[in-house]
Amino acid sequence: MFEVLEAKNLAPDIRYLRIEAPKIARRRKPGQFVIVRASSNGERIPLTIADAHPAEGWIALICQGVGKTTRQLNTVAAGDRIPDLAGPLGMPSRIERFGNVVAIGGGVGTAIAYPTAAALKEAGNRVVAIIGGRSREYIILEDEMRAVADEVYPTTDDGSYGYHGLVTGPLADLITSGPPIDLVLAIGPIPMMKAVAELTRPHAIETVVSLNPIMVDGTGMCGGCRVEVGGETKFACVDGPEFDAHQVDFELLTRRNTAYRDFEQQRLNEWNASRHDPLGAAL
Repeated sequence: MFEVLEAKNLAPDIRYLRIEAPKIARRRKPGQFVIVRASSNGERIPLTIADAHPAEGWIALICQGVGKTTRQLNTVAAGDRIPDLAGPLGMPSRIERFGNVVAIGGGVGTAIAYPTAAALKEAGNRVVAIIGGRSREYIILEDEMRAVADEVYPTTDDGSYGYHGLVTGPLADLITSGPPIDLVLAIGPIPMMKAVAELTRPHAIETVVSLNPIMVDGTGMCGGCRVEVGGETKFACVDGPEFDAHQVDFELLTRRNTAYRDFEQQRLNEWNASRHDPLGAAL
């Protein structure tokens, strides 16, 4: 069992959880993730480790409530315990001195981009961050990004804060008018990562994305997280989660990620109904 030390809302349906996990905290590197179960008989889901403190023995996860399991996880409070937390898993981010780096986080993807951006800055890179959200209240970790990046450009779909539009807008400006970009890291919804890849492709800018397909065991045994990269089948849990964006088959990734959409909605509806059931069977 893993004790929740702190739990707070960062945005609507987005929750920060600081969890006691000393062994994971000591071994975690930027870009890696854990497999979490919100209940002892629940679904296994991957969440990237957003932060960690080896000396104090905790890791931080940022969870967006979308389906049953993520919404269930977002109900935990400080003092509660999470039954299962396995990791760190996956290949760490490639951290070296590239030069001029642009780190892009779309929505909760900012939580995944942040630790890698911090490590890239520490390695001596110039880091520019672009962080996007539907509106101002969905912009997360802006202060944290400003603490590690040389420049930060917030963007909102509705124009309520920062640049009015998608993250590709500031990126296009940086490509055409800024110093040459040596690396782009883009993490967020699949359409966003695909759009970034198509924008950087003609300029031959190395672009890396972090993929989060359907995943079960996180160790490469189930094959559920397979993705096509450069015409080859890869497992996101052991070969990734980061891959060359220009080689990813985003169309196939989208189809696989939505394969269980109806079932997931059904389970969410059942869970929501159970919370209003006086017998509370599912809780």
